[in-house]
Amino acid sequence: MFSKTALSLWPVGVALLAGAGIPFQAASNAAVGRALGHPFWGAITSLLISAMVILPLLGAQRASAPTISTALQGPWWLWVGGIFGAVYVSGAAAVTPKLGAAGFLVCVVAGQMVVAMVVDHFGWMGIAPKPVTLLRLAGVALILGGALLVHLASAKQPEPGQPAGTTPTDWPQAGNASWQRPSNIRHAVHTEISRNRSASDV
Repeated sequence: MFSKTALSLWPVGVALLAGAGIPFQAASNAAVGRALGHPFWGAITSLLISAMVILPLLGAQRASAPTISTALQGPWWLWVGGIFGAVYVSGAAAVTPKLGAAGFLVCVVAGQMVVAMVVDHFGWMGIAPKPVTLLRLAGVALILGGALLVHLASAKQPEPGQPAGTTPTDWPQAGNASWQRPSNIRHAVHTEISRNRSASDV
């Protein structure tokens, strides 16, 4: 009984493990992209390392040679996985530094759920149709609401190393006539420089 339960749960464990690694993947791709000078270099590095990991696994599993002729006779959408994979990896490397790992992934999940519900409803790409219901719409709405809350919470936090009160929203509005005077601009700049020096001394 226990062995049957364990066998039925191991795919769930693998999925959870794979999901747990995605935040590290996004952060790593962003970091290597910064180190190499462009997010796309980070994406290419990630894809190359993935190939280096998968190829030995194919040899260990003694997988047969790919039947390319059969794949070429299949529908056109067989090949879009690689395109969307490149989009995901490149997007992760480019926007994770701005959104954070949690902000990026919650947006990814929200996008996945919206499109997945559409794919299920119309039965695209060989999937059995599952019509949209009110419960499914409510679930997706909750996910979108959670994505918005995470994004708003992240947007209110100051950048690393930036003292509180120095964000552009804390500065006087450009539409204020007194703010546009050169003397007031110089005074504001000197004030911000002094504030930053005091914060760094602390």
